[in-house]
Amino acid sequence: MKKILIIEDAPMNRDLLVQLLEDDYELMQAVDGDQGLELAAGRRPDLILLDISLPGIDGWEVLARLRADARLRPIPVIAVTAHAMTGDEEKALQRGCTDYITKPVDEDELWAKVARALG
Repeated sequence: MKKILIIEDAPMNRDLLVQLLEDDYELMQAVDGDQGLELAAGRRPDLILLDISLPGIDGWEVLARLRADARLRPIPVIAVTAHAMTGDEEKALQRGCTDYITKPVDEDELWAKVARALG
């Protein structure tokens, strides 16, 4: 079973992602960037769903650290964010995200992008 790490501080958003994915994937959850990086390094997920607006180190910094680590760099990262202004998706892709999903999450879009990221 493929492993997905969800890095999301808002319990309601995290719970929604878990409910949508828990039957088909092994899920790990982190409530902030530090915990997410620790889980990524220790458990090596197959995919990371990353909120950009996190307490402490934000999602951009988490992404930069993932991409700077040769062991973690290959892990696909999908930004799951409320940042939906013009240019935000391009910014996420330029910084190293594999894909981008806006909140509120559309279930069909989530499934399609997760499937594509996992091959």
